[in-house]
Amino acid sequence: MAAPIVVHPPSPTGGRRVTADGAVLGLAYELRDVEEFLRRAGVDIDTAWVEDTTLIEWRGGGPESWA
Repeated sequence: MAAPIVVHPPSPTGGRRVTADGAVLGLAYELRDVEEFLRRAGVDIDTAWVEDTTLIEWRGGGPESWA
């Protein structure tokens, strides 16, 4: 089963698209953006959770990859 939250690979123009169950939450330029999108979607999170949870699928690099 795929993770319900996907952080897509960095785009050539910058940023990573973040989706939840196929709906676009926004374009993240850093880990804080991902946290904010999830917070707005009603997910109670912290930075450690975002970096380590299996509910987020990081494509094209992990939480340290933004370029």
